[in-house]
Amino acid sequence: MSAIRVANAPCSWGTIEGFGGGVPWPQMLDELVDTGYQATELGDLGYLPSEPDALREALSSRGLALLGGFEAVPLLRQGVVSERRERLLTVARLMAAVADVGDAGRPPWFILADDSADRPARMANAGRITAAHALDLAERARFAANAEEVARLVEGETGLRTLYHHHCGHHIETPDEIEAFLDATDPALLQLVFDTGHAVYGSGQRDDDGRLAARLMERWWERIAYVHFKDCEPEVAERARQEGWTYGEAVGAGVFCELGRGSVDFAAVLAGLRERGYDDWITVEQDVLPGMGTPAASARRNRDTLRALGL
Repeated sequence: MSAIRVANAPCSWGTIEGFGGGVPWPQMLDELVDTGYQATELGDLGYLPSEPDALREALSSRGLALLGGFEAVPLLRQGVVSERRERLLTVARLMAAVADVGDAGRPPWFILADDSADRPARMANAGRITAAHALDLAERARFAANAEEVARLVEGETGLRTLYHHHCGHHIETPDEIEAFLDATDPALLQLVFDTGHAVYGSGQRDDDGRLAARLMERWWERIAYVHFKDCEPEVAERARQEGWTYGEAVGAGVFCELGRGSVDFAAVLAGLRERGYDDWITVEQDVLPGMGTPAASARRNRDTLRALGL
């Protein structure tokens, strides 16, 4: 039996950053449990209950643990941490207040990502980013300094550790951008959430042998603390690149498909995790837009796929 346990997240039910809400949260949590998952993430602030006692009841009554919460911050902006201080701490304090709920085996992670709304070219060119879209040296330094400041603030006020989430449509998308970010930040402050689907689509490459995610995971292993399982549908990805789709258009067309229906070789990823002694959670994220797909049925099929891999 594997020590690795599996979770799912609100984005699989259509509650996804920047695109509005999906199904009501009680239905989402009930379906998450019914389809075989033991934990979840916070989702957008305000989706799950934002009062600690209410969130505690929502989780504990279903036997769920909270693994983390995603917060996107415009990390290029000078002074953004002071500007966003109260929201950052609202998210962190809410998670810290329910850290003992369920059997996570660790406190929740504060999952930091970028908000690239000030540069629409990032969302417009997701999946085909070139060096022309990249941060310059001064921007890279400011971005890294802001990310580290968030991590210091969150840990200092709540004790929670911060992980960075590389993400298509954001400033840290391609393998080179991820590498540069890791080189520019202190491992004692920031580790990485490795997301298989974002890694593959964000690479801008065809994943012909299915092993690209496993190779990239090995490349950054020393900084990876937590893993998201997301698949990438290669024909949709290729069409999106050829036809110049935006990130939202690609997601709406199903670029992040059910596990096992895309190019990612999850057996290879899982073998790499086991070989390296990974004993944290795997969280499924099948990003869908509100009203898209069949979330509960997809969650069940994704769980079946993981069981076939021994999870």
